[in-house]
Formats: sequence, C-alpha cells, structure tokens
Amino acid sequence: MDTPTLYTRHVLSSYGRQLVTARRLARYRQTLRAREGPAIAPEVKRRLLVERIAKEVMENLLMAGSDNPVVNEIKKRLQEEFDERITFTYPPAELEIQVFREGPDGQEEIAPAEKLNILDRLWEITLETVDETML
Repeated sequence: MDTPTLYTRHVLSSYGRQLVTARRLARYRQTLRAREGPAIAPEVKRRLLVERIAKEVMENLLMAGSDNPVVNEIKKRLQEEFDERITFTYPPAELEIQVFREGPDGQEEIAPAEKLNILDRLWEITLETVDETML
C-alpha cells in the first residue's frame, strides 16, 4: 500500500511542532528550577510550613480568642503546664503582647522574665500541636 506524500508531510510537520513545544517546555522548566535555587528536602519544607502555620496560629487565632479546636488544645496544654489560666492580649496602642494570669483578685500582668518563658513554651507547644495535626 502506498502512503500519499501529503500524509507523510503532515505527520512530519505535526511531529516537528511537538518537538518545538517540548523544547520550549524543557527550557521553561529549566528556568523555573534555576530561579528556585537548590532543591529543599521534604523534611525541611514540612518544617518551614509548620513554622509558618504556627506563627499564624499564635499571631491571629490565639490572640483573638478563637474557638478553633487546635487553639483550644494549645491553651489547654499551656494551662496544664503552668497550673493557671493565662490570657494574651494586644492592647490597641501597644506593639508588644501582654500576658495576664487569672488570680483571686482578677487578672494580673506577668513579669517580663516569666512572660518570655511562657511565650517560649507557647511557641513550642504550638509547633508540636500544628506538627501533630498536619497530614
């Protein structure tokens, strides 16, 4: 059986277009990889993502008094660890967070040294909780 020349040219032309497209895609992927820099290990990517989410949880959900289950678990663990109810607030005119404990006379502000200890432990608990809840 004889294949007409027109069909052969058409197949070769289509094949040529596919090769050009494949080269363009390869160059594009190469450019993207060069922009990304060196490859990051999956464990490092996960750790960065956990830290970003933990920061978001601390800055927004914990301080805003959210009823999110993750936030409630973090607050519960912190309360169990320090054996007292601790609240966090951002006063409107202040840039720094204030930490209060519930006492018999109401809320009292925590001293700066103890505040740093509580915030450090809060960060660790938040990291652990977010890491445990992520898939």
